[in-house]
Amino acid sequence: MNQEKVDAFMGRVVADMAATDAAGSVVIGHRLGLYRSLAAGPATPEQFAERTGCHPRYLTEWLRGQAAGGYVGYDPETGQFSLSEEQAFCLADPDGPNVPAAFLISLGAMRAEPRITEAFRTGAGLPWRDQHEDVFVGCDAFFRPAYAAALVSSWIPALDGVEAKLTAGGRVADVGCGLGSSSMLLAEAYPRSTIVGSDYHDESITLARERAGQAGVGDRVGFEVATAQTFTGTDFDLVTMFDCLHDMGDPLSAARRVRQALAPDGTWLLVEPNASDKVEENFTPVGRLFYNASTFLCVPNALSQEGGYALGAQAGESAIREVATDAGFTRFRRATETPFNLVYEIRP
Repeated sequence: MNQEKVDAFMGRVVADMAATDAAGSVVIGHRLGLYRSLAAGPATPEQFAERTGCHPRYLTEWLRGQAAGGYVGYDPETGQFSLSEEQAFCLADPDGPNVPAAFLISLGAMRAEPRITEAFRTGAGLPWRDQHEDVFVGCDAFFRPAYAAALVSSWIPALDGVEAKLTAGGRVADVGCGLGSSSMLLAEAYPRSTIVGSDYHDESITLARERAGQAGVGDRVGFEVATAQTFTGTDFDLVTMFDCLHDMGDPLSAARRVRQALAPDGTWLLVEPNASDKVEENFTPVGRLFYNASTFLCVPNALSQEGGYALGAQAGESAIREVATDAGFTRFRRATETPFNLVYEIRP
């Protein structure tokens, strides 16, 4: 046994343990608005307590832990903690990367650990609807900024002829829409188009309807409770799926339903996690994140449904292409990509 290798491995373990424990602190900062408050200016723990109304002793420990992880800055001469412009953008701005929402997803998923542990023994699934509500809210809050940054400016323009159709007034089905952020982004960008979002989770659809009304787009975006195999409507110019096909137990039937629902010259915009077909090429920090999240969320949901598939969050392009081809689609191409997502254009 090589002691240096042991020490190096244990160094990685300590870093992971520190990050794991820090996740709870990030969510506390999110729930209490501590990052937003600190973004207003530097403060000692005592000053921060006056600003936030929270207990100074808890804040002291929280601030020191955040500084130790590089999430906030610290000035030893003044004893003040602060957020840089970049840290504030990532931690306090809901339209930024919204880092706290990612930790909210993780902690919400961890609540299901006893059931997932038992599922390893039995092979049973765990439906998405049975996850903690933090998973639903966290996913919407975390994914929305990425969609807001890329959907209209990059992804739609990368599709052949779709932008012109939506600008003139097209028909869109947003399948697996969750809390409806993607549907509303499309409605806001293309006011002449009509969008119907669908999701099998009725509580998410209830929230989506409320949010659409608050956003003032309720007249051109509607929502229904339906699975990817049963959503209603035909002759759509565009069907979208954002980070959800790999969660389905029967993605093939979903793809067949999409083909039935599309107009003859329609397009299926499919966004999936960025992954290589070669397993070893996914052994990266992003791949590690996706594989572990998939163990708690994606694979259990797929195994809770009929169909026999469990693609997981790192399925890769070949597996997705095979589903589309088996469903009868004849044109499949990678339209664009980001470090986190692959964007496919699929046509009949």
